[in-house]
Amino acid sequence: MKPKKTLSERLTNKYQLVIRNEDNLAEKTSIGFTYAKLLVVAVAVFFLIFIGSLFLSKTLLAKWFDPKYEITENNKKLYTLAGKVDSLAIEVERKDLFIQNLQKILSGDTSSGFSDPAKALKSEPVKPIGDMKLTSADSQFRKEFEQTEYSTVAFKSKYRDLQGVFFFTPITGFISDKYDVKKLHYGVDVVAKTNEPVKCVADGTVVLASWTQDSGYVIAVQHRGNLMSVYKHNAGLLKKVGNFVSAGDIISIVGNSGEMTDGPHLHFELWYNGNALNPEEFVTF
Repeated sequence: MKPKKTLSERLTNKYQLVIRNEDNLAEKTSIGFTYAKLLVVAVAVFFLIFIGSLFLSKTLLAKWFDPKYEITENNKKLYTLAGKVDSLAIEVERKDLFIQNLQKILSGDTSSGFSDPAKALKSEPVKPIGDMKLTSADSQFRKEFEQTEYSTVAFKSKYRDLQGVFFFTPITGFISDKYDVKKLHYGVDVVAKTNEPVKCVADGTVVLASWTQDSGYVIAVQHRGNLMSVYKHNAGLLKKVGNFVSAGDIISIVGNSGEMTDGPHLHFELWYNGNALNPEEFVTF
């Protein structure tokens, strides 16, 4: 009676697999193996298949077989869209407030929404120390300085960003009334033919398109770099608030609307950082 083999002997016992030709029984190849090697290879293949299946189930196959995958993806999209909607709502609210304030300013209504800083502080105004009047020598020096080229350097450097901007001519005609801050005339009056189209001077967004008693039909366009162009006394407006316009686009028709006008013309203004500019320095009419 043969003695029984132990488990280790069975696993380490060597075997040989011989492959022969069926016709002449010629040996083609042979493979030596043990049960231990087969077991190791089988375990390795099993783990590879398991890890591959797990990876596919979490990535590619999850789209078809995992019901939670679609829910998770939809939730991510909803969170992203909710964030964008909140941002857009805040931006729209800010722009609405800006447009309302701009409409009040252009219509001359500054009674609401503005407060006196001195009253807000509830304190007495600061009293000047000593005599703050300029002497005759100081006045003469200031006058001479303003006439020199150095006084214009600061002004030009302040609007240096606009020097390289190309402005489209809004309308062709002759200027009947020039820009004059002393007369509170913050633009130029360009006389043109009736029903002549008015074109936008640069790319921007319409922030005002309405009627005022003094200026009639008014349209204002906000450009990049805190630059704004205003067109008054139009016969009609062709753009609405929020419309994007390109340089050269027709935005209105020359007219004679409003009380402060004496004939068909375009009152054109340029504003930069809240300061009125002389349009003739930037636009060729």
